[in-house]
Amino acid sequence: MQSLAGTAHNFLLLAAGGGASEHAVTVFIAEIALMLFVGRLLGELMRRAGQPAVMGQLIAGVLLGPSVLGALSPSLQHAIFPDAPEQKKMIDAVSQFGVLMLLLLTGMETDLALVSRMKRTAIFTSLSGIILPFTCGFLLGEYLPAAMLPDPAKRLATTLFLATALSISSVKIVAMVIMEVGFLRRNIGQIILASAILDDTIGWIIIAIIGGIAGQGTVNLSGVGLSALGTAAFLVFSFTLGRRGVAYIIRWTNDHLTIEFAVITAILVLMCAAALVTDYIGVHTVLGAFVVGILVGQSPILTAHIEEQLRGLIVALFMPVFFAVAGLSIDLSVLKSAYFLELALGLILIASFGKIVGCYVGGRLGGLGSKESTALALGMNARGSTEVTPSSDS
Repeated sequence: MQSLAGTAHNFLLLAAGGGASEHAVTVFIAEIALMLFVGRLLGELMRRAGQPAVMGQLIAGVLLGPSVLGALSPSLQHAIFPDAPEQKKMIDAVSQFGVLMLLLLTGMETDLALVSRMKRTAIFTSLSGIILPFTCGFLLGEYLPAAMLPDPAKRLATTLFLATALSISSVKIVAMVIMEVGFLRRNIGQIILASAILDDTIGWIIIAIIGGIAGQGTVNLSGVGLSALGTAAFLVFSFTLGRRGVAYIIRWTNDHLTIEFAVITAILVLMCAAALVTDYIGVHTVLGAFVVGILVGQSPILTAHIEEQLRGLIVALFMPVFFAVAGLSIDLSVLKSAYFLELALGLILIASFGKIVGCYVGGRLGGLGSKESTALALGMNARGSTEVTPSSDS
């Protein structure tokens, strides 16, 4: 296996022609090809087993990462997925753009009228599904041994990060799974999605609060206020003037431009612009992409053909890369220690208990029956994404 690693490494160097930038591009292409091949193959196996393909794509990342390939042949794994920051940024950029496109497509298939009618349920589910797991995570952080804290003097900041990480659903995982299982156009799927989007937005406002505590020792009221007010202003503008503006841009593009796929280009530019706005106001870029998707989906000129073209690009290219990258960051070798294995299982149990019970209660308070509330709670218990990433100085 070691000789194979050396051969692969030498091949990559020869293909790069000796140039550092060309070598980086060669490695990038190899990474994309591997993640697409292994991710789609395992996704097919998962589908045949009656599971969402996203599970196979996540497992592909684990197999290609330090957990499996890195354990069998560290040299080969490092040759294909080097630790160079610029290399990681290249692949991360592709995966993050794929996330925006996924939320764009999800927004296009969102029934805004249904979400509006069920907003009480979505709000109760989101709030209850955050409060209970956040409380569980906070209590856990307060009782963690000091040796497990990155900085025992900043226990509060670490505790709040842990509580937030355990309480926020991964809107990316939620969107992909309910899309794959055919629930996106059903009532329960729309409620799950709306609740997850609320989760994500609230989570990033919480992070703004925690960031101030970690960096300055106090709550940054101006930063929190900017995030909250900016989010409200963005949503109000989007569903009033923005709705008309998006419809006009799509109609004008379709009527006046003759180049191929002009409407898709216009939609992608709108998506990027909205993502930049939401990033600037301090919430996640996926909110901007999702809102633009809703507005695009309401455009009278949008056709199923355009939607299918976007779906094909997202499912075939971007999603296998994003979920494989998520799996690549996992190193299961730490679980060889019985202590860390027990800690991981404990975290999973605490997070799942808090989210499932909290969302079930929220669904019942929102008027859903027992079966619907159970489905809602299980759907919201989706993690496996980088929702909370503390900075190195905190």
